Formats: sequence, structure tokens, C-alpha cells
Amino acid sequence: MLLNLLVLAFLLFGAGNLAFNLPSDGILRIALKKRPLNLNNIHAATIYAGHLGNFTGHVESLERNVVYLKNYLDMQYYGEISLGTPPQHFDVVFDTGSANLWVPSSKCFFSVACYVHSKYRSRQSSTYTEIGKSCKIPYGSGSIYGFFSRDNAGLGGITIKEQVFTEATWEGLFTFLVAQFDGILGLGFQDIAIGRVTPIWSNMMLQGVVTQKLFSFSLNTDPKSKTGGEIIFGGIDWTHFRGHHTYVPITQRGYWQIEVGDVLIGSDSTGLCRDGCAAIVDSGTSFLAGPTTILTQINHAIGAEGVVSLECKSIVSSYGDLIWEKLISGFEPKKLCNHIGLCLYKSSENFSSSVDDLAADENALCPFCEMAVFWMQVELRKKKTKDHVLKYVNELCEKLPNPTGRAFVDCESVATLPSISVTIGNRSFPLSPLEYTIRIEENLTAVCLSGFVPLDVPQPQGPLWVLGNLFLGAYHTVFDFGNSRVGFAESSRFQNSFY
Repeated sequence: MLLNLLVLAFLLFGAGNLAFNLPSDGILRIALKKRPLNLNNIHAATIYAGHLGNFTGHVESLERNVVYLKNYLDMQYYGEISLGTPPQHFDVVFDTGSANLWVPSSKCFFSVACYVHSKYRSRQSSTYTEIGKSCKIPYGSGSIYGFFSRDNAGLGGITIKEQVFTEATWEGLFTFLVAQFDGILGLGFQDIAIGRVTPIWSNMMLQGVVTQKLFSFSLNTDPKSKTGGEIIFGGIDWTHFRGHHTYVPITQRGYWQIEVGDVLIGSDSTGLCRDGCAAIVDSGTSFLAGPTTILTQINHAIGAEGVVSLECKSIVSSYGDLIWEKLISGFEPKKLCNHIGLCLYKSSENFSSSVDDLAADENALCPFCEMAVFWMQVELRKKKTKDHVLKYVNELCEKLPNPTGRAFVDCESVATLPSISVTIGNRSFPLSPLEYTIRIEENLTAVCLSGFVPLDVPQPQGPLWVLGNLFLGAYHTVFDFGNSRVGFAESSRFQNSFY
């Protein structure tokens, strides 16, 4: 009887787990490696918005769309792939925020970064096919230059035949010199692929090497662990999450872009995304990026150190009373800054102007005015008094996030900070302070940083959020290509117990 039970248990559980590891069953696991973050990496990492029409290789129909650029210096998670026959191995970042595969080329002679990473050698591969067309892949602090080639790619025992990729011949960025990974494997849509090449994930589906047209991420956020997590192509591991996934549709192909709702500090609305904001789900970004208007409110709530802005405070002192009177009289908030003469050369139709990218000198106060009006409007909904509102807005001016750095948080107070929640599909997805802060220990001391960074994208594409690995670490994420949707459920496999 006992023997029968053991056989049955194997059939129900052991065989099922075995199926997950057999490439022939169309489900592929890729273990992710992890490296610790340090202050130099975090402070040097940048992210900002540009336009697709500026970059060679993108199609004309996407010319008006926004592309956000990152430099990958702060990336923690990467895994192994191979190219060629016999296989040549590379560590790459699996990046849902881009769509090209590139690795250093043996023909890269003048870039120091190429000499400290594995290089692809076409002469050593019997399955290599020459293409030779040159290309440029843009990043936040420069570009990767190279040319297209074709060869077989290997992921965890599965072969994807005749994959087009870029052999990088110039990596002139400090980012890639110090990176522990060799290249990038884009998991975005072909719409944003440089040269319109077919991404490796699309070829996996076309060649039938996966059973389901989806892949899922499970990340380990414990900074003490060297295990980075797992990406599964063609399936989902139910042990990686609790409860059920909330699925929302992709709103624009290219990135894995969805719509999110209100962002809450504790139970309080930040207001800007009450009617919906765009969000990109991106495994190639470590942090959570969003509008300065909201990040300033978050900085204030969590006591994060910001950049004191005299311009912003001058708006409160010089125009605070006037703005208050206009708002309580019912004046349309979107036109108020134009009305009082602080936004002379642009329409005040959104509150996502970039603090660090002002237009003309005459217009320098415009973004601060727009933010002040918005913050006062939020507080008015709470029926706060005039004195309270002006004092609060003045405090927010001192918490404006630094566009080139990170905001520090008192490590001793982290456990007492409020949760920050993102609304997705009418469901609240809270992040605890342990999940949205980053603790770094160096030289026997510890510092804690806010995981929020500013990214200001104007309408109609913005306001825009980027949900990076801090969010993916808290929520198991399914990228469902077949049904054009993304799903989130509470992560269960890896827990952050560092504090």
C-alpha cells in the first residue's frame, strides 16, 4: 500500500515538476543570477524619456511615441544564454523594456568594455549566417553600435534557430564596462525592435518550442541572497505566487504597457492618476519611475531627502494666496498658471512637466506653478484650511526629487513608513516600506534609499509610470502574449527579510 502511495505521489508531484524542467514539454526555466547594489551604481543610474522618431531603425508609424532610456548600471538580475554551434555562453539581462538581443563581438577592438566580457566569435560557429547591416541601439547615456548577424540561440537546453541579433562593436559606456552581464535580451514587442528584427521570444513561439504564449517572472528581493529568481517561458509555477493573478490588457503594443489607476500613500490619494495613467512593466529597470508631482508627495510622506527648490517656494510665497482664491472660486485648474502669466509659451494641460528640463527663462516657473496648483487642488478635496495647504505645498517644494540622484531615507524609521499602493485593474497593489526602499551596507554602515525615481512624460503619452524590479519582486508577473495582457499576483517564493 505504501509503495502504491509513493508511486501515486510521484505521478502527481514528481512527474509534474519533472515536466517543468524538460525542454521537450515546452516549458523552460531560466535561473537568474543576482549581484548586490552599491551607492556608485545607484547614483550613476539614469532614466529619461525621448522620442522613437529620433532613433534609426524604428518605424514611421511609431514616430510620435515615447521611448524611455536607461543605462542598466543598477541592474541586479541576469541569466545565461548561448549563441552558435558549438554554443558560446553569455550572461544577459532579460529586459521586457526593449526588443533586441545583443552581445559583444569579436570584432569589437576599440571599446574597453568588450575586453572584459565574453565575445561572440562567428568563425567558431557552424550555424552562423552573415547579415552585416549596421545598427545603433540607444541607451540613457549613449548608444551601442554594431551589426546584425544570424545564428542559433540556446536557452536552457532549447534551441531557437536562425535568431537575428546584434554583434556589438562599440560599447563606449562606463555602464557596460563595470556590468557583470555581457549583453541584453529584449522581451518586448517587434514594434520597438531596432531594425524591425524578430525578437527571440517571438521566434520561440513561431518555432513551437513553448506550449503557451506567455512567460513569467519571479524575482528574489532578499539582498543577502545570491539567488536571483527565475523566468519561465511557456508556463507558470504556482508555487511562486499566492492567490490569483489580476490581468489587465496591454494598451499599446511595443512595450508591455498597461493602464494603472490612483497611486495611494497609505489610504490617501495622490490624485494625478485617478482617471488613469500609462505604465510600462519593465524587468530591465530596477526602480519605480513616475511623475515628479507624485514622487514629491511620496518623498514628503516617507521623509526622503529631496532638492530644495527656491523657484517652487517662490510660487507659494508670491502666488499662493491668488491660486487659493482662484481655486475656491471654481477657476479651471488647468488654465490657472496661464491665467496668472507663469506659463506664457505652452499650454498648461498636464502636470507632468520636467523640473530639470525647463524651456525658456521666461517660462522657468511654469512647471512649479503647475505642480503647486495640483497639490493645492488635492488638499482642497480633503477640505484642508488655507494655512494648512500653503504650509504643506511649501514643504513639498523641499522634497522635489533629484533627477540625477536618489533620495535617502532614515533606516531607523523604515518599518514605520506608510505603504505605497498602485491601483491596477481596480485592485490595490501595495508596496511595504521594506519593498520600496533599498538598504545598502558599505564600510560597516548602512544607508537606505527610496526606490522611486522621477520620470516626466507629457501628454498624450504621459503621465507615465515604469514598474521595475522593485514591483516585480513583490508581485509575480505573467507576460501573456497570446491574450495581450499582463497579470500580477502576490509573490510567495522569495521574501525580503533583511530589515
